[in-house]
Amino acid sequence: MISVLIPTYNYNVLSLVENLQKQCEIATVAYEIIVLDDASTNKNFLEENKKINSIENCSFQVLGENIGRSKIRNLLAEKAKHNWLLFLDADTFPSSSEFIMNYLSAFSKGSSVIFGGIKYPENVSENFSLRHKYGTDRESLPLAERVKNPCLSFITMGFAIKKEIFKIIQFNEKLAGYGYEDSVFANQLQKNSISILHIDNPVIHLNLESNEDFIKKSELALQNLLNFYKRGAIEADTVKILKTYLKLKNRNLLFSVRGFFSVFRKPMLKNLYSPKPSLFLFDLYRLGYLSSIKPNDA
Repeated sequence: MISVLIPTYNYNVLSLVENLQKQCEIATVAYEIIVLDDASTNKNFLEENKKINSIENCSFQVLGENIGRSKIRNLLAEKAKHNWLLFLDADTFPSSSEFIMNYLSAFSKGSSVIFGGIKYPENVSENFSLRHKYGTDRESLPLAERVKNPCLSFITMGFAIKKEIFKIIQFNEKLAGYGYEDSVFANQLQKNSISILHIDNPVIHLNLESNEDFIKKSELALQNLLNFYKRGAIEADTVKILKTYLKLKNRNLLFSVRGFFSVFRKPMLKNLYSPKPSLFLFDLYRLGYLSSIKPNDA
């Protein structure tokens, strides 16, 4: 009835698989857990993950070459044999011992896509303060907030979808790079009039990026965002920062934003690398960076 699908790269997912397998056994449901490794280079992680093949109804396979975030997820779905697909990122973990049971209960509610939410650890070191604050304030939304705008609050870090629906949507393999895959996938759901059922059943996001790495990834994501928009893969009103950027562009104000970014970039980074970063400044930083991207950069 359920295929749990986990893509991984240089990450130990053994404990995640063990937890999920135990929950599936308790739920007495037909299940499989498939892990695909996108050509990892860390031998220690590979050795640990190979132990997955000795666990009942679980499999681990290493790909011969790195194929990227979208292709590996589509490949996982191709390998799945059950009618419900539960996608989980490698660096997530169930927040409840009834995580699988909660999804199984939701399957009978008539929806084809189900999202349980995201949580973050309560305490992290100062070096991860920006990613933690962003995740806690912007991604870890309570159910009552998520249902107000189901598509905008959808994150592919952990969600369930009927296999027949996934065959229609899938992850767009033509769109490479890092960032805003969630928005593209949600946009496709919306275009196909497929609703998202939000439930209170979060995964915990464990592997946070350092402040410096998160800034770099955010910059890459903004380049990706412009690519997606230019290729028609994403609508302007589905991403707040893109909507603001286009308004500024239409009013010929990008030059002023670039000037502001050039002068205040270093002071903003000083705050964003601090133990108490400001998300308001992070938004200004991202808008300034987005406004400074040259056409050949995106």
